[in-house]
Amino acid sequence: MKERFMNLATCLLAVSLSGCSGENSAGSQETVQPSASVNQVTANTVFTNGNIYTVNPEQPSAQAVALKDGEIIFVGDNSQAESFIGDNTQVINLQGKMMMPGIHDVHMHPLESGSDTTHFSLNETETDVEYYIDDIIDAAARNPQASWLIGYGHTIEALLNAERDPRKILDDAVPDRPVIIMEQTSHSMWVNSKALALANITASSQDPIGGVISRNSFNQPDGILYDNAGDIVMEIAINAQADAGEKDYQGFVEYTQPELNKHGITAISDARTYWQRNHLTTWQELAKNQELSLRVSLGLWAYPEANDATQITRLLDMYQTSADSLLQVNQVKFYMDGIVGNTTAALHQPYEIDLLGLHENKGLNYFTPQRLEKYLKALEPAGFDFNIHAIGDRGITEALDAIENASNGKGRHRLTHLEIMDPKDYARFAELNVIADAQVAGEFTQPQHWQENIDYIGAERADHIIPIGSLLDNNARLTLSSDWNVSTFNPFVGIAHAITRTPEEISLVDAIKAYTLNGAYAMRQDDITGSIEVGKRGDLIVLDRDLFNSSATQIKNTQVVMTWLDGELIYQK
Repeated sequence: MKERFMNLATCLLAVSLSGCSGENSAGSQETVQPSASVNQVTANTVFTNGNIYTVNPEQPSAQAVALKDGEIIFVGDNSQAESFIGDNTQVINLQGKMMMPGIHDVHMHPLESGSDTTHFSLNETETDVEYYIDDIIDAAARNPQASWLIGYGHTIEALLNAERDPRKILDDAVPDRPVIIMEQTSHSMWVNSKALALANITASSQDPIGGVISRNSFNQPDGILYDNAGDIVMEIAINAQADAGEKDYQGFVEYTQPELNKHGITAISDARTYWQRNHLTTWQELAKNQELSLRVSLGLWAYPEANDATQITRLLDMYQTSADSLLQVNQVKFYMDGIVGNTTAALHQPYEIDLLGLHENKGLNYFTPQRLEKYLKALEPAGFDFNIHAIGDRGITEALDAIENASNGKGRHRLTHLEIMDPKDYARFAELNVIADAQVAGEFTQPQHWQENIDYIGAERADHIIPIGSLLDNNARLTLSSDWNVSTFNPFVGIAHAITRTPEEISLVDAIKAYTLNGAYAMRQDDITGSIEVGKRGDLIVLDRDLFNSSATQIKNTQVVMTWLDGELIYQK
């Protein structure tokens, strides 16, 4: 890692930057006091004349920061920083620019979203899916060697409005090869007859746990697979590609990671590491080859259809943490439910429309609270933290119930999405020390779009979706993340939205903390990063504007000037 960062730094800077990285661990928490008579420590890098926001309540602002071997050894004013400057120290004049800790995005899908395993994308604004036929025929012609043709991008509404079975539409386009197309939320798949046959899905097939096989009036599968029913078939399709792992690897190295660094992101959680698709192997190869310029925590996917005892044993075998590695395998991703838009989010009260004929029309469970309790008792002692997808109010309540009943109190578990909430659950996050993780960067999360859910859940439940303000009012520990590629990974869009989504807006201070120190806490890295403090690592970003003197629109347009990881320059504008 050190050699790669040094080469990159040399290429990026017109002046040489000689800071070097030491071991990836925090040093002493004692403040280094400059001496007038003895120069105790000489820094590798000193930043001066900065508008530094530290996210440290004990010392919220500073002018200068000094780094040695990747560790922050001084935070203070310009005059004090001079004692850390030696003959070989690189002094970087920030010229009044804002510096802050690197961004933590604790929920994204970096391998899935940046990979070329998808052969084509459709126009998600198209409302008549019959018009997709020519695009799909063209994609098949451009990918003659693909054993499965994999696409992305339509909406479930377009499929439901089709005048004939979606399966037959795909059959017209590609009759001789299996085709699977992921809907833009990833919570349904559109498949043709060949795909259904290879997955052994017939009229007599039962719905899998956490999924629904959509059927026509003759009880035949109509080509729409909801939630886990679609995930199961997508796994077959991905695993049929011999080069899927290489595509995942190259997509991350060549596109995803450079873009994340460009946007000031220094730490991420992969929120759905499909280990049966060799995702874990890909991440381990990235770390082994010193390709990572991010701190990464993996959320191993908990397969709902798996045998619990077998899966628990396998998950325990995959646990991996090391202070010397940027890669940690210390989280597990569970889904409690689906989404509101296809009526699979788990609700306390029925939906206003009955789309899937589910029992009581209250959504579905990938994992019941009883099963989740079993996994908590088995995995928490090993050090695993749980990242739990919970969108509906019932799913949220059940996840909190499971944690209350089964957790040993040492986990840093988080519930993510939190769209439809029972206000009675607001205070339970602080009471149970459960992290509230939310995504507000997508336009669809903004208050002006809340009414789009009225047809599904009524006006009262459609109000106050993703209630981050109410959660903070009840002392929840909040993280903000992207769920990329569902929404942009640009954190400044998320911050701008978070501070303007009245009546559920939050302060700029809280929004920055959610993307930095709280994110570091969720990744068990708050002892080494997340704030600018003596003893922590040099994960720092420099911005082209002062967020505290910018409008929401200006914040949204923020550009990162420099990104540093472990005291090494990894991006410069």
